[in-house]
Amino acid sequence: MIMPYAHRLKNGCAVLGLLLLAACSMLSEKAERDSGPRPGSVDVSSVPDAVPRAEPKSKCGNPQSYEVFGKRYKVLSSGQGFVEKGIASWYGKKFHGRKTSSCETYDMYAMTAAHKHLPLPTYVEVTNLDNGRKIVVRVNDRGPFHNNRVIDLSYTAADKLGMLSQGTALVEVRAIDPNSYKKGGAPVYSGGKYGQSQAGFYLQVGAFSNRQNAEQLKRRLNTLVPDIRISRAVVDGKQLYRVQIGPLLNVEAADGIVKSLADYGIWEHHITVN
Repeated sequence: MIMPYAHRLKNGCAVLGLLLLAACSMLSEKAERDSGPRPGSVDVSSVPDAVPRAEPKSKCGNPQSYEVFGKRYKVLSSGQGFVEKGIASWYGKKFHGRKTSSCETYDMYAMTAAHKHLPLPTYVEVTNLDNGRKIVVRVNDRGPFHNNRVIDLSYTAADKLGMLSQGTALVEVRAIDPNSYKKGGAPVYSGGKYGQSQAGFYLQVGAFSNRQNAEQLKRRLNTLVPDIRISRAVVDGKQLYRVQIGPLLNVEAADGIVKSLADYGIWEHHITVN
């Protein structure tokens, strides 16, 4: 379970003092394990998914960019067409009742989530790529600021997705267009027709227009891991050579590699599913 780093943002701008206080608080709590309610004490199976509806952007939590622990994150102007795959985590009792980045109160029993880049609020469908379960949540918080995580789910959302015991899951996050959402039917997505990938996942550590540069990085990392491939892709009309580690068997393997990459001076990486 990965703890979020919820920061109060006021009038579209980060309040530096609160950010620093939150950062210190989260660092001190990082070693502690988050939790949910006592097993069997709460039945969340009947909690409905969030229902997408058109909402104005929150007055809190939507600056053009913000900085946490020395890293700057850009906030998207819209969730239109947003789709990503990666590792989800969840947060629960430790942060229940605290303020989220949108200045709302975090409720671990609500169908909500935290994301680093999507505007607040945004409705997304999250699919567990291991078991095929799907949920719809409302993104109203910032995080998770942990290497290799793309979304932090509430306790209830994680339970419904079947990932509480493991703590993490490989997921697809897809933004929902609230103006075309049909209650009681299949959601209509701003990114097009949904399609679940059953393939393995990789840790991408670089993308180059020059293949020689990709080969050089691959040789450098071969001393760390043997399973490295160079995958070709066309992005915005340009051919890229992507250096990817994998396929990875599980989230634990990905986390272990991420820790080792720091020793090689590699801090930028993300999960890709092929």
